[in-house]
Amino acid sequence: MRPIRPLFTARRGRGARRTTSSVSAVLAVCATLALTATACGPGDDNAGGDPSAEASAGGDDTIKIPDDLKDRLKEHGFDLDKWKDGEWKNWDKDKWLREAEDYINPIIEDFWDADRMRDADKRPDKPVDNDISGDQGKTDPTPAPVDAQAVATPYHDNAPAGGKLVFETPEGSAQCSATVVKDPANPGKSNLVWTAGHCVHAGAKGGWYRNIAFVPSYNNEGKSAAELEGVTREEIAPYGIWWSDWAQTSNEWIKTGGPTGGEGAPYDFAVMHVAPENGDGKSLEETVGTAIPVEFNAPAVPDIASIKATGYPAAPPFDGEKEFTCADKPGRLSLTSSDPTMYRIGCTMTGGSSGGGWVAAGQDGKPALVSNTSIGPVTAGWLAGPRFGDEAKGIYDKVSEKFAK
Repeated sequence: MRPIRPLFTARRGRGARRTTSSVSAVLAVCATLALTATACGPGDDNAGGDPSAEASAGGDDTIKIPDDLKDRLKEHGFDLDKWKDGEWKNWDKDKWLREAEDYINPIIEDFWDADRMRDADKRPDKPVDNDISGDQGKTDPTPAPVDAQAVATPYHDNAPAGGKLVFETPEGSAQCSATVVKDPANPGKSNLVWTAGHCVHAGAKGGWYRNIAFVPSYNNEGKSAAELEGVTREEIAPYGIWWSDWAQTSNEWIKTGGPTGGEGAPYDFAVMHVAPENGDGKSLEETVGTAIPVEFNAPAVPDIASIKATGYPAAPPFDGEKEFTCADKPGRLSLTSSDPTMYRIGCTMTGGSSGGGWVAAGQDGKPALVSNTSIGPVTAGWLAGPRFGDEAKGIYDKVSEKFAK
C-alpha cells in the first residue's frame, strides 16, 4: 500500500503547491486527496492566545495592532514593520513558530489581492492508492465515486457559510476551504470559522502557517479562471477578507500530523476567530447572514442518511476557483485501532477542498456541521473526515470563550 496524503497545494514563489507535514506535510495536504487533509497549502498546529491580541479594522480603514501583539512578535524576534515588509517569509526552523500559544497572524493590508488569491491553488503530488485495507473490522468497503456538483451561483444564495481559506507556506501561497460556524458566546454575531488542522499548521515537522485569511463566498458569481483575470479584489471577495487573529487545532495534529499514511487525520480539525481587514463593525455572521451549528455527538454512521461536503477543489480537473459539493451516505474508515473512526463518503473533489464543511442532520434533526474534509486518494474517488468528539468540542469552546463579550 502506498502512502495516503493530505489534500492541499501551494505554488512556488507566489503560490507553491504542496501537501501536509512540516514542509512536506504541507505539500501533501493540497497536492493530493490523501489520508490527512484536502487543503491546498501547508498547515500546522493549534493556537492559544489573548483576545486582546486580535487585530481589528477601525472605521477609518486603518488597521490597529494591539501592543500585546507587537510584544509577542518581539518575543520571537520579529518587528511588526519588518514582518509586514516581508519578514514573515522567514521560515527558518527557529523562526517557524509551532507551539499552540505562539500563533501570530497580524493583518497586512492589501496583501491578498485578486491575483494572489486566484494563484493560491494546487496541483497533485505523489499518487496514492484509492483503496486501503480495513482494520479492527471498523472500515467499510470503499465507497463508489460520487461526481462533485457545481454549487449554483451566486454562492451566497446557496452556500453562504462556505468560503476559501488562503495562507502562506514555506512553498508559497496555498488554499483550503472553510465554514462559518455558530459562536455560543456571541449568538448571532459569530466570528468563528471551521477548517482542517492541516490548513493552519504543518503538523509534526512544522509550525503555524502565515497570513491566514478567510474569503466567504469567494468568486461569488462562479466566474472562470479566464474571466477572473484583471478583476478587482471586491469582485472576487464581495464579503471581504477576514484574517485569522486566533486559531487552535488539536494537540494530536500538532504532534503527529503528517503528509503520508493519514497521520493525525482523525484529529485534523481547527477553529479560527477572524477579524475583517476592513469592516463596518459587523461580525462575520452578520455580514454573510448565517452560521452553521456544530454537532459534537453526531449520529453513528448507520443512522446518517446522507452527508453533504462542500469546498473549492483545486487539483485537476478543478482549478480552485469554483465551489463544488458532494452528497453520499457515509461509511466508516479506521486508520488505527487507537484512534477514532472517521467518516468516509464517495466524492470526486480534489486537493483544495480540505477543511470544507460536512453537513448532516444533527441529533435534533436540523442541519449541523459534523465533519470537515481531511484526506482522500489522488484518484479522487472518496473523501474522509474526522468525527467531532470531546477534543473538537474542547477546541471550539476555548476559542469561543476567549472572545466572549
